[in-house]
Amino acid sequence: MPHALPPLPYAFDALEPYIDRQTMEIHHGKHHQAYITNLNKALEGHPALQGKSQEELLRGFAGLPTDVQTAVRNQCGGAWNHAFFWKSMGPGKGGEPTGHAADVLKAAFGGFAPFRDRFTLAATSHFGSGWAWLVLARNGRLEILSTPNQDTPLIEGHTPILGLDVWEHAYYLKYQNRRPEYVNAWWNVVDWDAVGRRLAEAGRQAGQAIETVGAR
Repeated sequence: MPHALPPLPYAFDALEPYIDRQTMEIHHGKHHQAYITNLNKALEGHPALQGKSQEELLRGFAGLPTDVQTAVRNQCGGAWNHAFFWKSMGPGKGGEPTGHAADVLKAAFGGFAPFRDRFTLAATSHFGSGWAWLVLARNGRLEILSTPNQDTPLIEGHTPILGLDVWEHAYYLKYQNRRPEYVNAWWNVVDWDAVGRRLAEAGRQAGQAIETVGAR
């Protein structure tokens, strides 16, 4: 099969007490694996697409055969989003960003605290299942947005910088229906080093300084 479940980059219990071991085991081993399995199944009748990466499939979404677009949106989106999510967190992380990430967030949102408030609002106010994102939008500006289900900003031509899963399966075992509590806990595991690297790489790929704008 062209796609396989990537290993979690840390132990299942590494993010405790903020995200519990059982949630991570089920989230990674069951939910993420299901997206991988279903993506491979959807691509069985499209050998020309089997050699493409998940990002290539999503960025090239508009040009895909119509009979595979829904599966790519849902299954490939779910697979890519989760792999990105795991790498946005880490043990011993959290706190406030420093260096390049801190400088960019200050320029864009007036500082970490205003950014955190606006990102938290996007995550907690999103109706139903989905994601909250910080992206370098295709217009070259930083934006905060949310997407439903497993939709990914890649389809719209944006470059994700930070993403938070707000599907109930991401938090229900520990936090039940208390999504705001989960979101507040999640800030304790955000990997700001990864965010800084993504910001720097996005700027290099854009070939220009990152312009800034508030959340939409």
